[in-house]
Amino acid sequence: MPLPSQVRKVKRELAREQVYKQLRDWIIDGTLRPGEVIKDVELAEALEVSRTPVREALRRLEDEGLIETASHKWTRVARLDPEQADELYGIVQRLEVYALELAQFKLTEADFLTLEAANARLAQAIERHDAKAALAADNAFHQVWIERSGNRELAQLLADLKVKLRRFELAHFDSKDAMESVKEHQVIVESLRTGKSRKALEALEGNWEGATDRFSRRVLGKLAKSP
Repeated sequence: MPLPSQVRKVKRELAREQVYKQLRDWIIDGTLRPGEVIKDVELAEALEVSRTPVREALRRLEDEGLIETASHKWTRVARLDPEQADELYGIVQRLEVYALELAQFKLTEADFLTLEAANARLAQAIERHDAKAALAADNAFHQVWIERSGNRELAQLLADLKVKLRRFELAHFDSKDAMESVKEHQVIVESLRTGKSRKALEALEGNWEGATDRFSRRVLGKLAKSP
């Protein structure tokens, strides 16, 4: 099981949470690949902790659907299921539209500047073919109205869902497709700036529908090419 050679030591008093976050990050960014069998002993050695916080972290990750286990047989990273991605896209789309409904009249000029800066970072990351940076910028863009909505439960729910969705987006990232989001974002910002509420909501719906369609097309394309 290949793991990064340079891993920050985990402080004992924060071991449980740090181990959980590190393993979750490795699953999301593909360091631990979908379907890969993992062993708590090796993980504990890599993180320089006991097996207890590793086992606790794995249980949490299993509850979140990122880890699968067969009792006394194996523990592995959950496989990527295209049907799950389709479900996630639909839920996130509806929740984000609701967040924008709550936030759209609260947005300030500073928020618009933040949106434009995030979208610029997204475009730059796409040009570099930097999937992680692109997804981080995209998330920062959408996070503006999620935070401005003022609904903490909604924000947490979206954060949890997007952790699962990010695995699919990283695994199937395509720069050409991603650039379409930059254009869609520009329409959202312009609509919000000019007070066109309905157009902004429709543009956001279209952004997520486009993301869903582009993802499905990429996955189907890969399946068609596989032997």
